[in-house]
Amino acid sequence: MRATTPGAQVRGDVAALLPTYGRVNDKKALPDDRASEPGAADIRAEAARLGFSACGIARFDAAPQAGARLKRWLDDGMHGDMLWMVKKADRRTSPRDLWPQVQSVIMLGMSYAPSLDPLRHADQPAIGAVSVYAHGGDYHDVVKKRLKSLARWIVGEAPDSELKVFVDTAPVMEKPLAQAAGIGWQGKHTNVVSTQEGSWMFLGAVYTTLDLQPTGQHPDRCGSCDACQTACPTSAFPAPYRLDARRCISYLTIEHQGPIPHEFRRAIGNRIYGCDDCLAVCPWNKFARAAEEIAFAPRPALVRPSLADLAQLDDAAFRDVFAGSPVKRIGRERFVRNVAIALGNQGGDGAVAALTPLLQDASDVVREAAEWGLAECGPPLDSSAARP
Repeated sequence: MRATTPGAQVRGDVAALLPTYGRVNDKKALPDDRASEPGAADIRAEAARLGFSACGIARFDAAPQAGARLKRWLDDGMHGDMLWMVKKADRRTSPRDLWPQVQSVIMLGMSYAPSLDPLRHADQPAIGAVSVYAHGGDYHDVVKKRLKSLARWIVGEAPDSELKVFVDTAPVMEKPLAQAAGIGWQGKHTNVVSTQEGSWMFLGAVYTTLDLQPTGQHPDRCGSCDACQTACPTSAFPAPYRLDARRCISYLTIEHQGPIPHEFRRAIGNRIYGCDDCLAVCPWNKFARAAEEIAFAPRPALVRPSLADLAQLDDAAFRDVFAGSPVKRIGRERFVRNVAIALGNQGGDGAVAALTPLLQDASDVVREAAEWGLAECGPPLDSSAARP
């Protein structure tokens, strides 16, 4: 769920974007005269060398139902105020709606499986819970850099090919394409599940003009399990495989602007950026090993973040603490709004002390959240303390 920007195009004949390499593989001639083009096994091997934990290939038309499912989801209003989903919906129906020249889609996964229990702060109301994916560096930067390296290698093998790389920043249906490419399946929580990485995978896509052999679709292995459905604190799943973003804590604390609806505030608990409950309870996680990518290692400030400390962040301090983090993109207003709600759920004298200065905050959204938080803490709010 990210704003859309054009994908980065990589061409073998555009020196400014990518150097042109000669054909380095001296392979035997193939009937279709593609002796120098890399095969699926070659691409998977290079992807693994670059740190991707999963790689698969699908044809451009391998997920024909994705567009209709997206339309139904949008028609039902489940996207909330993510209006960019509607504006770019026509370009998500098929990869060729985004780029008519694409023949194959290379889907890649990179593990961010945590080394610590992602729910370890559930019973620690004074500590802010941050989604695992945001503990370290921004995955957009890390994954895109590796995708570009893979693209360079492919162009080196097939100089006449053209490619585009995408990391959650363009109208690409990554999850259905990931299942079509065989690197996992879209689980009942709507995210991709892998038998090796569980529910902890970042996705990236390479669109290419190469006509590559498809890997084959991955079967759905959720079975009768409903752990993710019952774990959701806000009942955001109206049915398996369907998510109502308007009720999802990740959406409410990250994408949603303005005040968070009161009906969800207590359920948010101490979650100040995202929510991992549905992912964390997936049984397939038991096969996942902790991610080895150093960029995804938790930064010290997010190992045990104190709500009281986070409430004191001004804009400059917020930018400093979360430099290079996905958290930075939501801005200080939304983040401190979330912290104020979590402090209200924490309660006690410490929460009151942290919330009171926020009544003077420059942001209407933050002040409203602070007023709610203080009301939840018990003592009646002294209206004279509030900013006029």
